[in-house]
Amino acid sequence: MTEETKTRASARERLLVAADELFYAEGVNSVGIDQVIKRAGVAKASLYNTFGSKEELVRAYLKGRHTQTRERMARELQARYRTPRERLSGVFEVQGQLFAEPDFRGCAFMCASAESDTSEAVEKETEEYRLWVHSLFLDLAYAAGATAPETLARQLVVIYDGAGVSAWLDHDPSVSKAAADIAKALVNTAFTPSPPPPRLGAKERGTPRRALETEDPVAAAEQSV
Repeated sequence: MTEETKTRASARERLLVAADELFYAEGVNSVGIDQVIKRAGVAKASLYNTFGSKEELVRAYLKGRHTQTRERMARELQARYRTPRERLSGVFEVQGQLFAEPDFRGCAFMCASAESDTSEAVEKETEEYRLWVHSLFLDLAYAAGATAPETLARQLVVIYDGAGVSAWLDHDPSVSKAAADIAKALVNTAFTPSPPPPRLGAKERGTPRRALETEDPVAAAEQSV
């Protein structure tokens, strides 16, 4: 690797770190290019040579957030839970690790979408992230053998989203425990088989329905003749 390549890689890394900190804390619309450049300690030309525009820097920022979340989730689920069924509720315990971080400000994609409804980069990266969230639960539900995997996955996504909003707005990291408890109850229900219909005895199978519905033994005897 040449010195120029090393310098360019270093500038890209510093710009991404600065963008991640500023965009997440203050918003993608509120933060200007000059703020990112100043925080990164690079020349303005480095930003445009590396990313071309602020739009592409925002895209790289969201891609980075997605990658971090996806890799962390995969790593923790694999290390801490043995089966797909355990991982379905384990997702919420892993999510709770993010809630406990001191700079947690909710979902980066939700915030970016609320700010930049006309940004193609934000829209595309948010779409990719949401596809991953839905696929995460759907794949686990199928792997676990849930009775109705699509329904279960949709319900768990709603809990996942709600937990993130609640933890952010209420400043309460412990909401992940409540979300995990709800998820466990929901998952247990999804795997509970329906009770079989009651079996009739031989005498009941041979008795007319109207006779079974009456309490008068004489009437029952007459109907059976």
